[in-house]
Amino acid sequence: MIDETASGTGGETPMGEVAAPPPGPGSGDAPKAELGKRFVAAAIDAVIAVVVGFIPLVGGLAATAYWLVRDGMDLDFMDRRSIGKRLVKIRPIRIDGAPMDIATSMKRNWMFALGGISQLLAITIIGLVVAIPLALVAFVIGIVEIVLVLVDPDGRRLGDKLAVTRVVETDS
Repeated sequence: MIDETASGTGGETPMGEVAAPPPGPGSGDAPKAELGKRFVAAAIDAVIAVVVGFIPLVGGLAATAYWLVRDGMDLDFMDRRSIGKRLVKIRPIRIDGAPMDIATSMKRNWMFALGGISQLLAITIIGLVVAIPLALVAFVIGIVEIVLVLVDPDGRRLGDKLAVTRVVETDS
């Protein structure tokens, strides 16, 4: 028997899974972002993180922080999306229609920060014991993310599903 009250409301489905909330204002029927644009945006953001990572003493921490909060910063030149996404005219949106924020960005991007965290830990001998397995986990999650973007009908990767977001085309 199907529970009609939970269908599409963000409640539990008959199988006990949490359903995504219905699209709210702001998500509309915007088309999903083209794969090529998403990969170019990711490459731009990676270059930014690598360059920032070379800043003595704080670079690794700053690069890791950028990966975490890049889609939620309310700065005019970023407009609540990463610099790469801004340049290729795509944007992550919350399915509930609320504006992107730092917390949602962190939910979307925590897996990308694992690599930076493993590098920071590798500075010490004890950290090296943790850093190597963490880097391997980050690599596997990265592969899963790429596969999900390719096979999910809405192009939603694991981070999008956790944060209840999707990436769409924009005019600006």
